[in-house]
Amino acid sequence: MSTPYPFTAVVGQSDLRLALLLNAVSPAVGGVLVRGEKGTAKSTAVRALTALLPQVDVVPGCRFSCAPAAPDPGCPDGPHGSGASAERPARMVELPVGASEDRLVGALDIERALADGVKAFEPGLLADAHRGILYVDEVNLLHDHLVDVLLDAAAMGASYVEREGVSVRHAARFLLVGTMNPEEGELRPQLLDRFGLTVEVAASREPEQRVEVVRRRLAYEDDPTAFAARWADDEAGVRSRVAAARALLPEVRLDDNALLMIAAVCAAFEVDGMRADIVMARTATALAAWAGRTAVLKEDVRQAALLALPHRRRRNPFDAPGLDEAKLDEILDGFADEEPDPDPDPEPGPEGPDDDGGGPDGGGVPPQGGPGAPEAAEEAADESSDAPDAPQTPDA
Repeated sequence: MSTPYPFTAVVGQSDLRLALLLNAVSPAVGGVLVRGEKGTAKSTAVRALTALLPQVDVVPGCRFSCAPAAPDPGCPDGPHGSGASAERPARMVELPVGASEDRLVGALDIERALADGVKAFEPGLLADAHRGILYVDEVNLLHDHLVDVLLDAAAMGASYVEREGVSVRHAARFLLVGTMNPEEGELRPQLLDRFGLTVEVAASREPEQRVEVVRRRLAYEDDPTAFAARWADDEAGVRSRVAAARALLPEVRLDDNALLMIAAVCAAFEVDGMRADIVMARTATALAAWAGRTAVLKEDVRQAALLALPHRRRRNPFDAPGLDEAKLDEILDGFADEEPDPDPDPEPGPEGPDDDGGGPDGGGVPPQGGPGAPEAAEEAADESSDAPDAPQTPDA
């Protein structure tokens, strides 16, 4: 199917949708790891996110997606002078579990080497994903050597390649999104810490919600184009809200009180290092921007902790995932409540910040969403030869 399943048609799964939308607002949050049982629309929600991202300005003809306003000085296709620019849709690149290292980082262009006798570099998936999304399904099954490459690229924002006497460096800043089923094994701690946020997903046990999942899935399979058209207005509203939140983000204030709350929470939960504090700060500011505010409130810090800390806290092998919310509330209760903005910032789009019903100050997600119709059909999708690998087709 060429028509992707709409993000706003996903049923329930508010934490998953919120985590993805926060990364769309602020890619600096650091990506999302989605953990959950099979058939819970993990892949469907991730693939549907691409349609909500703004267009990307690129240098025409550059294979490494350089921005015209600030091209990479070390770009292999450079140097780029000031000149024309082109827009293209945001790109989502999927990394197959069985991919080779050359496919990921790039390789020598054998065709040009044989035809012209020159050593040329053929970009890999990291170059394709620059300024977009790099999606790894079943990330916990990824080969160790590919994990090491991803760690290096995520840490440095660049990819370094040495191949057959060709030395290449290019920018590789991408939103890393991974999905996994914990029943198939856990993720290496080094890679786990590279994900900004983590979300646990599970199928609803409410019969009414499960019925709606099946109803939407069947409607989508019967006529994908007509189904997508029904959700076009909702998709446009969320897309506008993401763009407005991105524009508002530089104006969001993260004051000392909010920083103290973040530090106190991270210290109390004994997370390792300082990455958790930084990710929480970025997530809290993105939550404020998503809600249409310029000040970070206590509720933003609380939600940021629930998304950024569960995979970083120290726990025993048989401890349940997640945070002790009672302990979190006890820590935050020790801080004074902030005064709300007297004059809220610009409307975040056609769907105002208080229209989504997702939480205080509109910090939630659009009302339609959840595991989306993909749940009942994802097992069927697994049996089909083309659905699982097509980025636009909802699957497991």
